[in-house]
This record gives sequence, structure tokens and C-alpha cells, in this order.
Amino acid sequence: MLYPESNECRMVTSLDGFWNFKVENQPIDPAQPLPNPLTMAVPASFNDQVIDQQIRNHDGYFWYQTTFNVSKMQLAQRNVLRFGSVTHEATVYVNGKQVGYHQGGFTPFEIELDGHIHLGENDLKVRVSNLLSNKTIPVGKLTEENGNYHVDPNFDFFNYAGIHRPVKLYTTSRTAHIDEIVVKYDTDLKQTTVNPEVKVTGDFDQVVAEILDEDGNRIERVQGNSLNEIQKMVISDTHLWQPMNAYLYRLKISLLVEDEVIDTYTQEFGVRKVEVKDAGVYINDQPVYLKGFGRHEDFPIIGKGMNRAVINHDHQTMKWMHANAFRTSHYPYSEEEMQLADRDGFLVIDEVPAVGLYAGFSVSMMGQKAANTWKTMQTMDAHKQVIQETITRDQNHPSVIMWSVANEPASQQEGAHEYFKEITDYTRQLDWQHLPLVAPKIASATVDVDLTGDLFDVIALNRYYGWYIDFNDLDQAKSDLMTELQKWHQKFPDKPILFTEFGADTLSGMHSINREPYSEEYQHDYYQMNFDVFDQCDFVCGELLWNFADFATPAGLIRVDGNKKGVFTRDRQPKQIVYDLKKRWENK
Repeated sequence: MLYPESNECRMVTSLDGFWNFKVENQPIDPAQPLPNPLTMAVPASFNDQVIDQQIRNHDGYFWYQTTFNVSKMQLAQRNVLRFGSVTHEATVYVNGKQVGYHQGGFTPFEIELDGHIHLGENDLKVRVSNLLSNKTIPVGKLTEENGNYHVDPNFDFFNYAGIHRPVKLYTTSRTAHIDEIVVKYDTDLKQTTVNPEVKVTGDFDQVVAEILDEDGNRIERVQGNSLNEIQKMVISDTHLWQPMNAYLYRLKISLLVEDEVIDTYTQEFGVRKVEVKDAGVYINDQPVYLKGFGRHEDFPIIGKGMNRAVINHDHQTMKWMHANAFRTSHYPYSEEEMQLADRDGFLVIDEVPAVGLYAGFSVSMMGQKAANTWKTMQTMDAHKQVIQETITRDQNHPSVIMWSVANEPASQQEGAHEYFKEITDYTRQLDWQHLPLVAPKIASATVDVDLTGDLFDVIALNRYYGWYIDFNDLDQAKSDLMTELQKWHQKFPDKPILFTEFGADTLSGMHSINREPYSEEYQHDYYQMNFDVFDQCDFVCGELLWNFADFATPAGLIRVDGNKKGVFTRDRQPKQIVYDLKKRWENK
């Protein structure tokens, strides 16, 4: 699926703006106007745009509605409606008729509208659900009584919902159109051979493929009568995409009928090589140490809504700190963010929304119930769907250097190896690049009991020694952390270890002469203890702190106004540790 592009053959119209909104407390007829609607901005979560606790915390269904106009010129073309994401389930109606459905809240979907639209004003409605269960990805506990739903999310972030990413209407030729471009290549880091995989619907006379450099200069051109003929395009002196020093080529594909271009699309790509060997991660044959964060798409008022200013600010901030990496915890981030990561040169661990694969999950990671996750959850179909959709969407992004196929699953429970053997095999079949696979391990999945370490290329650990374990005892925490690290290395000596989470809740502005937990002094000491251990282990390939910024969570006994493990507040003001990290990473 291609990101909508406006060019000489395609027109893109944004449907973002103020929509009508209605909670479904009674049956709603999609052919009729929404009764007594509220106003809701799109894209954004609905929850924090309203001053109504019942609406904010509503579990169930709700409706969005807007209108769009179609011109004579547009009606003569093929029209496609595209949603960047709707969380978590969407049923789409145009002019009162159902035209599409998608489940999964973090990947795009599109609907061809031919036959469903008419000249002039058209009505668009979306019935959205935020319900989660033991069959969905992510996972939740769903109960229903007398038509009223309740969801207990199996994860530690607020279950924001709504139309979270841009809504666009785009056109293509009816005769033939380009559906997908995958820029496959082989490189020895000097010469690169590009063998694009292009999917087209319809008939055409000729296809032209061109490779352009960053300055727009054409460096290769191939023309043929079929897609099979646009192969072996050579970049003789390759300018590599490097961490924090990006370089992007463009592949332009054009379809011609009677010497007239009827469709064209330009796909950016970068050339780089990713390897895991000798207990390290290598980019373009050079070892790299990952410095950065686990993050969330989370900001006041907009919730998980895509906002370019917030994305750009976060990237600028990370660059200022000398970070070079982040994980898209715990779901694929917006396409707009991935495009910026390509340009900025960040190393991205692209994570699917497979969070909550742990029966009886507890935020404090204590007292998890004994129920076997792999006998009670039925997530395989949904899990494979999000993997397929994520790889299809993101496989052209040079910033993506690893796929994370789950976060903190119950990998120590019987059945985990069988489940993740199927998942990792499926992922590797889809990924032509064969990028490294990870699945960050929860604290209870120690090396002595974990059943899945052999399936992954990098051992990714979420560890909280000094916080959830050995609370307020950093000396014991340091000893226990080193002991566990050594055990992992002994069991998998050729695999690097990546810390994908570690952190301590910290209240901005709280100080303690005794350096007590929740103070900025304790946060400093906590991270210094972890760094002291990491720096003694040459098999540790990176440190991704949890979290970049404080974020919203469900209300809870240990969650006062959200999770406070950020090194920035939720509105992006720094805690003192930021300056320590900047100094460390400048020289790391």
C-alpha cells in the first residue's frame, strides 16, 4: 500500500478537520444525520477533547461523520479513501452504505469508492470501536452486561481511541494504476543492484523506472513493455544511508499508454546493510551502539493523534541529546514519523502492537496469575495480520533495522516456544531483508525459565532492577543485574543484548537530599547504576530508556497522573537526567 502522493497523475484531498461525533448509546442509522453530535478534531484521540468523564472513558462504539465533495474531473478517475489508522476497529459508510471494514488500530487501510460516490456532496461515517479482548492485538479483558461493555487493557498505557492519523481521498487512472512498490536491492556497499518489485492493476503499454539521487539527478533508467523488464538497475557509486547521516534515493515508476503517462509514483529509499554478528549490531559493516528511548505516541489533548509539530520536536530533541535510536513501543508509529526518521537517520526498532500477551498481567510486574497465556489467548490470526500490515507498510524505510514482534509476552510459559516459532517463521517469510527479530522480555522471563531466546537474533530485555525489583537498593540491584546479564551471555554468547526498557518513576521538580525514590536524584543514581553495568559488558549493544516522556495510563494505585518514567514531562520539559544523558551520549 502506497502513501498518498500528489503528482501529475494523482490528486490527494485531505479530509482532516472538524468532524461530527456521537457515542453509540442506541442504534444509529448510517443513512441519517448523527443525532445531537459533538464536534471532534481529526486526527486525534476523542478522549481528551471533551470535558465529560463518561465519554472519555466510554468502552464500546462511537461514530464520526463528515462530508466531502467530488468534482466532475475527480469522478472520472478512480477514487480511493484512505485512513492512516483508526483505533481499534472501523466500519466505514459512504452515503449510508457500508463500503469497508478494518480491525487493528495502528496500520493504514483503504477503500475503493467507485460506485459509491456521486457528483457533489457525499456523506462519510465511521463506526469506531475501542473494544479489546483475548483475540485482539493488543490484548484486553472484555466483559459485557446488558449491552454495556468494559475493557481492562492488558498494558500500561491509556487506551486512547479514535481516528488517529490522516484521512485522505486520492485519485488514480482507471486504466491502470500502481498498487505497490518494494525497492529490493543487493549491495556490496559500493555498487548496488536494484530489483524493484512493482504491483500494477490494469493494462499499460510501457513502464519506465528511474533512480534519482538526492539532488534530483537521474542516475539510472530502464524502460520495458512489462514489469519483469525493470530489473538490475545499477547504482555504481552508492551513497550509503548511515545512522544520523541519512541519504535517500528515489525510485520513480511511470506507466504509459500510447506514449502518455497515465500513472506515476516516486518511492524514497536508502541503501544500507544490517547485520547481527559477534554479539554486536552492525550497520554497513560498522558496529553501532543504540542510544535512545522507548516512546509513546502520546501528548496532552491530542492523545495518540498524529501531529507533525510534536513529532518534529521530539526528533529535534533526541538529536540534541545525541540519541540515535528509538523503539516504536508498543505499536507502529505514524507513516509521517517513519518518513522523518528516514531523513533524520534514526535507527528504528519497528514494533507491532502485540502487547498484553500475558494472562494476569500486572502493571507492577508482581503477582501475575498462574493462568497459561498460550491456552487462554486466541491472538494468532490478529498477530499475523499486524505483522503482515506493518512489514508491507514499512519495508522501504531504511531507518527500520529490526522488527519487534511482541512486547513482554509470557515467554516463560508452556506453549510460548511453539507460538513464537510460528510467529518468527511467518515474519521471516515476509521480510525480504531478513532484518533481526526481537521480542522484549518481561522481568519474570529470566534466562533460567525463558523458552524463546533461541528464536530471536537479539536478546531484548526490559529490566527494572532498582525499581520493581530491589526497590531503593541500588547496590543489590547492580549485583542482580550483572548476574542476570552474565547468565544470558553464557547461554547465548553470540547474541548481543539490547536493553529495550529500564527506568524509574520520577516526579519533575521533586528533590531529596537523601536521594529517595521518585526524586530526580534517585533517577540519576538509578541510571548511573545501570550504565556502570552496561559499560562493563561488551555484548550489550544498546540502551533504550523507558521512557522519552511521561505518558497517560489508566488510573491506578501506582499511577498518579500517568507513568512518570519519562526523562521529559508529558509536555516535554526536561528533568535533570536529560543533561546527564546528553553528556554521556555525546561521547558514547
